[in-house]
Amino acid sequence: MINLKSFPVLKGNRFDLVEINETHLESIFELYSDQEVTKYVDIIPLKNKTEAKKEIKFYQRRFQDTIGIRWGINLKNQTKIIGTLGYNKIITGHKGRIGYDLQPKYWGKGIMTEALQLILHYGFNQFDLHRIEAEIMHGNINSEKLLTKLQFRKEGVLRHWMRWDNNFYDITMYSLLKSKNTV
Repeated sequence: MINLKSFPVLKGNRFDLVEINETHLESIFELYSDQEVTKYVDIIPLKNKTEAKKEIKFYQRRFQDTIGIRWGINLKNQTKIIGTLGYNKIITGHKGRIGYDLQPKYWGKGIMTEALQLILHYGFNQFDLHRIEAEIMHGNINSEKLLTKLQFRKEGVLRHWMRWDNNFYDITMYSLLKSKNTV
């Protein structure tokens, strides 16, 4: 559980990490209606803005219920968000599980590397996390490379760990432990 009085905005060099709200409806719809984005996450591509609104409400509820936190990646001087990331689950003083996504035209530009560095630092310091986990679906090579770049360690494959859309999927568990190098 997290204990924050207000939603934190994190500042990067090229973007800010902001609270996702209904002003981002078009951005969330664009992001999650893209099959390249949803290929390795447990979201069926959105068909309309009503579904996008439900996704925004889901993020807001998780923060209100102190279970998790999801930021929108907002490029400087723009209102549109180009991706999201955050902690899907947090146990303060122990561990958190991260997730992230980004519009394909921004892949390979270092944006997610920088964004993840911000939330990793925040998690280790503000939530006193000892362990941060990432569950990667089989075949998501770009995410595996990103996590390795950020010093995450591959722990192994969890067979049929995830059930989604009436199917079971293997996931690879990665983790990063708190150390003097990560805070």
